[in-house]
Amino acid sequence: MKSRKYIHFLAKPEASYYLILTAVGLLTGLGLIMVLSASAVQSFQQSGSSYAIFLKQLLFVAIGVTTAVFGTRLTSDKWERLARLALPLGALALCLPLVPHLGKTINGNRNWIGVGSFTIQPSEFAKLALVFWIAMQLQRHQKRIDAGYDSNAFVSLLGGTLIFLALVLVGRDLGDTSILAGIMAMMLFISGIKLSHIAGVVGLMGGGVATLVIAQPYRLRRFAAIGNPFAPAVYKFAGWQPAHSLMGLASGGLFGVGIGASRQKWANLSEAHTDFIFAVIGEEMGLLGTLLVVSTFAVLLYAIFRTALDTKNLFSKFAVTGVGCWILIQVIFNLSSVIGIFPVVGVTLPFISYGGSSIIAMFIGISFVINVARQNIAIRTASSADIENASL
Repeated sequence: MKSRKYIHFLAKPEASYYLILTAVGLLTGLGLIMVLSASAVQSFQQSGSSYAIFLKQLLFVAIGVTTAVFGTRLTSDKWERLARLALPLGALALCLPLVPHLGKTINGNRNWIGVGSFTIQPSEFAKLALVFWIAMQLQRHQKRIDAGYDSNAFVSLLGGTLIFLALVLVGRDLGDTSILAGIMAMMLFISGIKLSHIAGVVGLMGGGVATLVIAQPYRLRRFAAIGNPFAPAVYKFAGWQPAHSLMGLASGGLFGVGIGASRQKWANLSEAHTDFIFAVIGEEMGLLGTLLVVSTFAVLLYAIFRTALDTKNLFSKFAVTGVGCWILIQVIFNLSSVIGIFPVVGVTLPFISYGGSSIIAMFIGISFVINVARQNIAIRTASSADIENASL
């Protein structure tokens, strides 16, 4: 009986809308709890208060939610107007860290700008800008195809994407560069481009990443730590973070050691509340906690891609798909780094990790998805009413 009710719920027009709201709410709420727990030690060392980092994250979430509420009320034509400005605005934002006395270097990457006591990472907003710009380009590409003209989706996306990639690479941020490239590749695949062309794109990107890795010894050491971060040659260097991440996950067992009781956050995981917060979740909440996080992301992605399938507007379809691809790629990168099957690239876990730029950009992207989901509800409800009236 319960399974039938669940299936009946999924068949409703509003199912995706409520699933998105619920999943984002759960992830954000859990993120606040875990940021408070994971950052307490570092926060006390830096400011004398165990709550300083948590209070900043609470402020970021409040800004993100406020921005999302505003975004859900924008009409479709206003979102499309913003998308037309996505390339120049995104490129301008990525240039800001390169400005002397404005840009800041953190962990070897110059991809931040300082604003008082806060830092902003423009590349987080550039990911969203790239999604909207690609969606606009793919819409134009499809319209040209439908009108009988020749059009090459890859060529139409290459120039703008290369601008974004080059500007991020100048700041030496290979992680965000890989995510931007991945967004382009996945959106091309979903748009229906030939698999042979996709293979060429992936090969080109893979060759570029390999060249960048070989060019920097510290990146090679991170790759050397994959699979066995405990090896004596890498443990105290590139293997330290993934090794202690695995220790945290392993010590959590099935139910965890309890919220706030993590041992790895005591100086062993220097990025415990940002890149490696999933390891703290595994240690404090156990296997069940990690499965809860992964399952919630799966529900969120299901609802996002279903929203894309339900909409008829080409721009909305591609943009919603792009937001889903962005979240999927970032989750895969983060979790793969935490469990040691991918090199550490400094990527946050969406809605959970500490970081104002990341969470605000994510909320803006989700606000667009919710906006489209609401339109789908209205259209499908109206269509159902028309069918009922016709049958009478």
